[in-house]
Amino acid sequence: MNKTAKPASPSLGRAVIIIMMMMLGGKYWTEAVYCQTKVGTTAADFLMIPVGPRASGMGGAFTATANDVTSAYWNAAGLSRIGRDEFTASFSNWIAGTKLSWFGLNYALDEDDAIGLSINQLDYGQEEITTEGQPNGTGQYWSAADIALGLSYSRNLTDRFSVGGTVKYINEKIYNESASAFALDVGLLFYTQLQGLRIGMNISNFGTEMQLAGQDLLLPGNIDPAHTGTNNTIATNLQTDSWPLPLIFTVGLGYDVVNTDQWDWTVATDAVYPNNQSAYLNLGSELSWSKVLYLRGGYYSLFKKNEEGGLSAGVGVKYDFGSFYTKVDYSYTNFGIFDPINRISISIGL
Repeated sequence: MNKTAKPASPSLGRAVIIIMMMMLGGKYWTEAVYCQTKVGTTAADFLMIPVGPRASGMGGAFTATANDVTSAYWNAAGLSRIGRDEFTASFSNWIAGTKLSWFGLNYALDEDDAIGLSINQLDYGQEEITTEGQPNGTGQYWSAADIALGLSYSRNLTDRFSVGGTVKYINEKIYNESASAFALDVGLLFYTQLQGLRIGMNISNFGTEMQLAGQDLLLPGNIDPAHTGTNNTIATNLQTDSWPLPLIFTVGLGYDVVNTDQWDWTVATDAVYPNNQSAYLNLGSELSWSKVLYLRGGYYSLFKKNEEGGLSAGVGVKYDFGSFYTKVDYSYTNFGIFDPINRISISIGL
């Protein structure tokens, strides 16, 4: 169980000052690195797609608020703050007709330790293969999919400070070619002495590079065409470039503006620094009534150039049966020229 004492409700004025400081700081941080963008220079970019309707409804500002099973994605240090076993299944559409599925399981070893398992999959679907001779289709199909399998561990070092990490196996497959990598996430979560204020930090996807290989890269060739009598069908292998994973460093703040028996109101922000695009800021808020009904709102990718993300909103319902509880969450995210992103999840806790 969470050993941190329940904080008293601070003043609304103090909350406004803190949020203004976070917003102004994020603006200057992001402006300082606009010239360093490296868009399109990493593999496995599906690892950057936000997971779970709760965090998505809060605009992705979840690093310092992480206290459910999706912490395995946002900040593994939060898993040990759940205090109970929990399973979540989350589903959402993504751009160009793709679909994202995420499954997570948290197991509380004791009041200070927890382990987690997670599966993150992006399905591109399948299309019929066409050729110059058969432009209407050959009757065969190609498909593509990305998957990441994670094993997490989290521990409360004190009543205020938690650490956690996730080891991941990552695989991308398109038709007969695939690439694999291993990566590590490391997260920290600190409950400050200022009542209601939390600080979270997370580094994601520190790992090996990915390089495609497969049977379609094996081609017949002639390595010495200048001489007669050479073999025209010697097996050759086309070697593709290797690409790094999207390394992401995130610093987040969460603040409980109101924390009473009936009402809880949290505001949060994340400053995100990826290695494959410009830095940006996420803002979010969650209002809870009697820990049964939840309303959320947020904004993705503030101060980021050429970004299609934007406003997000969400709702959640939780019912505690005593020996177990269930939660259903939904979020909506505006995505510019693309179709809106709708996410839904169901959770069971013991």
